[in-house]
Amino acid sequence: MFGENNGSKIHSCNDVDPAPQRYLNPADIYIVKGYGIEVFLENLNSPAGIVFDEEGSLYIADSGLSTGNPQVLKLVNGEMELIAENFVIPISGINYLNGVLYVSHRGFVTCIFKDGTRQNIIMGLPSNGDHYNGPVAFSPDYKIYFGQGTVTNSGVVGNDNEWVPVSPLLCDYTGDYVMLSGQNFATDNILTEALTDDLAFTGAFSPYGIPNIEFEIRKRHVKASGSIIRANLDGSNLEQVAWGFRNPLFLKFNNSGQLYAINNGFNPVGSRPIENATDDFYYITPDLWYGWPDYSAGEPVNSPRFTPTGGYQPTLIFKNPPSIPPRPYVSFPPNSTLMSFDFNYNQRFGPYGDVYMAEYGSTITAKMGDGLSYAGSGHRISKIDMRARTISTFAINKSGFPASISKGGGLERPSHLVFGPNESLYIVDMGLNVDRDPNIFIPGTGVVWRVFRTND
Repeated sequence: MFGENNGSKIHSCNDVDPAPQRYLNPADIYIVKGYGIEVFLENLNSPAGIVFDEEGSLYIADSGLSTGNPQVLKLVNGEMELIAENFVIPISGINYLNGVLYVSHRGFVTCIFKDGTRQNIIMGLPSNGDHYNGPVAFSPDYKIYFGQGTVTNSGVVGNDNEWVPVSPLLCDYTGDYVMLSGQNFATDNILTEALTDDLAFTGAFSPYGIPNIEFEIRKRHVKASGSIIRANLDGSNLEQVAWGFRNPLFLKFNNSGQLYAINNGFNPVGSRPIENATDDFYYITPDLWYGWPDYSAGEPVNSPRFTPTGGYQPTLIFKNPPSIPPRPYVSFPPNSTLMSFDFNYNQRFGPYGDVYMAEYGSTITAKMGDGLSYAGSGHRISKIDMRARTISTFAINKSGFPASISKGGGLERPSHLVFGPNESLYIVDMGLNVDRDPNIFIPGTGVVWRVFRTND
């Protein structure tokens, strides 16, 4: 599946430039007093994440969402050196340990070694639906941990799932033995376009058009939808840590060995739309169920506040919930779309142990000026006071909107952040979307910003 590359070709950041250069102006960004922000790298193609090795060298994961060719690149003397390509779109992130790059891409975790060889250490992850597997984190006992997203929004395959005609048997899998309530959801059958009055009845955790009956049982899967999974560094001994998340796209251990993860909540779309679901930051306790598809932030989705505008109040899918799900450490507003976080352990930069969070912004396709998608959440960097459990805005465009809406030169799609050399915080900005489609990016509009302390 993968082609070999000797890594000798040198690429300029400007190799792909079918669109005008993105306007950038750090002065358009509000940042907390005492800090400055500048452009560190520009003209990148939809970067998903970065990582520094022990020598301070920078590696960049190009997701492939702008060019169709996911790549891993290394910054060498101001130019991009190609390390590897021919991954499955998208690359969701990279990490580094002891001379090995760990590349997460749809359905796979692949190692790239110092001699340029590569090996798929984990394959067959259930990542062909709406969400995929996230970048790996390393535990204190030298295991890899990663999040696996769900196939659907809320457990039911529906007409919002554009992949149905290609993968009609795809559905979510549970992480424990559960009993279903048996409700079914009717849609116009997208698999029979010639019949205008044909309905498809689909049950939870079933392929499109396959109904449930009451008291059906679903079995436990290690590679469950919405789970956190761990393995040895070579990919062996795959185990489930916890499940019941919708999209646990990023996780990390703090310096005390405690595991934290993000979880992006339901959207009001599909056959089982759920409104007002928060995006959450969790302290992870192993072997627990965290609520998906029946709870949001520890609250059952049949509560009235989750009823979509003009729609029906959601009902619960499970007859026997595996447990009472825990509450988040903190919750963010709907449409924040949390992508990445890091802990600060440099007291000269800021309060010790606090968390900095990259908010990507809404992934619901919307038109210009749609307040649902752009107002009050996302497109910013937030800070979590870990002692007080409070959230504050650390960096945001002065307009309050992403750069593409305000026509400014600030932040657009923060996808990753990490503390790195020069006592700085590095923020990966994935770039500008094509016609506001959150799944496609304009080549050459990705940016890495650098945040530093000032003398103010």
